[in-house]
This record gives sequence, structure tokens and C-alpha cells, in this order.
Amino acid sequence: MITTNDIERPNKRERKLAQESYTSLISSIEQLKSDQVKIEIEETGERIILPVKALNLLGEILKAMSQGKPISIVPLATEVTTQKASEILGCSRPYLVKLLEEGKIEYTKVGKHRRVKHEDVIDYKKKMKEEQKKRLIEMMHADEDLGLYDS
Repeated sequence: MITTNDIERPNKRERKLAQESYTSLISSIEQLKSDQVKIEIEETGERIILPVKALNLLGEILKAMSQGKPISIVPLATEVTTQKASEILGCSRPYLVKLLEEGKIEYTKVGKHRRVKHEDVIDYKKKMKEEQKKRLIEMMHADEDLGLYDS
């Protein structure tokens, strides 16, 4: 099983290639008139038909790679263990279990084991990031009001 620690950032060569490919792919997608496209893999000569949605996803992947971001694709309905969920959130497993039991993140039980939807973990992480940002802004405003922070 791949963990978040196993996901590597693209190197410089991969970033450059991703940027070039992204630009070409996006301009090609804009010209399409159908919801599917036939592409050919030059090295093998094999032709495949893809939905345009798959090309759009590939575009998003190439864009992220060109920015040096590590990429992982997980189907939304995937369930993860509490260990994996805690790795995603960057917290301890006992703390995650506490969040689950407090109802802050939904989970199901399979025998004695808890399972959490990957989507729910990501949503919680986004919510916490937004909350952190909001509190930081509030702290900056309070510091400005007290004359402790120059804007």
C-alpha cells in the first residue's frame, strides 16, 4: 500500500515536460467537438478512445506536476484505515480516533476496525485549513488594533 510519504515530487525534467505537455493538451482539448477522443501512442502505434473528462483530469495532473506538486489519485469513495487517515491529516492515530468518536469526521466500523472515507478526511483537512486561515487573520487584525503589527 502506498502511503503519503511514498509520493514523490516531480523532478526538474518532469516539471518542464509536464508544462510543455499541459500547454499542448489544453489547446487540443479546446478544439474538441465530441465527448470522446481517439489518441495514438506513437511508440506502440496503439490507438485508444478516451472520454474528454479523462483528458481534463490528465490536464490537471500535468498542471500540478509542472508546479512541482506531488500527485496522488484516489477514487472518492475509497475508505482508508485510521492510520492512513491520520497520516493524511498529519496527526496521531489516537487523536484521529478522538475526532471520529466526537463526530467531527464520519466513519464506519468493520468488525473492530474503523474505516473513514478518503473524501471525508480531505474535506475535514480543508475545513481545518480554512479555520486556521480565519483565525490567523483575526489575530493579525487584533494585533493591528493594538498597534503591534504594521500593515
